[in-house]
Amino acid sequence: MYRKTIGSAVLFVLCALQALWSGAAVAATDASSAMPPSMDQRIRACTSCHGEQGQGRKNDYFPRIAGKPAEYLFNQLIAFRDGGRTYPPMGYLLAFLPDDYLRQISEYFAALQPPYPESDRATLSPKLLAAGEKLVTHGDPARGIPACIACHGARMTGTQPGIPGLLGLHASYIAGQMGTWRSGTRHALPPDCMRTIALKLNDNDIAAVSNWLARQPRPADPRPAPASAERLPLACGSQPQ
Repeated sequence: MYRKTIGSAVLFVLCALQALWSGAAVAATDASSAMPPSMDQRIRACTSCHGEQGQGRKNDYFPRIAGKPAEYLFNQLIAFRDGGRTYPPMGYLLAFLPDDYLRQISEYFAALQPPYPESDRATLSPKLLAAGEKLVTHGDPARGIPACIACHGARMTGTQPGIPGLLGLHASYIAGQMGTWRSGTRHALPPDCMRTIALKLNDNDIAAVSNWLARQPRPADPRPAPASAERLPLACGSQPQ
């Protein structure tokens, strides 16, 4: 199973690279005639991995990107391009793409709302899930850990302009991202609030939160919540205060 999953990931990445090179060739041709590449050509490398409408794949490598706030998607593309996030295939894909190009791609996927995938159904300890629900909805004030919903919204669908939703993701993907925050291989503009939070979480906390989130159903309204005038519980360099 592990080899099959890795093989699928490699295949998707190769497809994405092929799509990017094809798009680059088209872009070069269009540039000579003063015509920009179409959006279909721009997103081809994205949809090769993340699905036709950015809905994600049934593995841990390619998460849902559809419907997330455009500013969040743009920030992530910049981070992959400039080193804030470390994943070589994404770095290669984005290395020479300008900000305006990436912003248009971000706005395209932010406007999509394809169906969410089925929630995770693995049998888990009720105690683990209860701990996850508590951290997501109430945090742990004694340890200085704010509730996830304090930033990501009561419906956990994200908050405009730049905080992502937490639903429609596999538990192992969420846990993996928390691990990159802890290790420092993923970081944001200082003060890096997610790294501050991740460093306070132990392995059991991360397992509880990621598994509880992955079991939640699609919300009735999947759109990110409007921007709020309330201050975030922690200062975040990537978010306006």
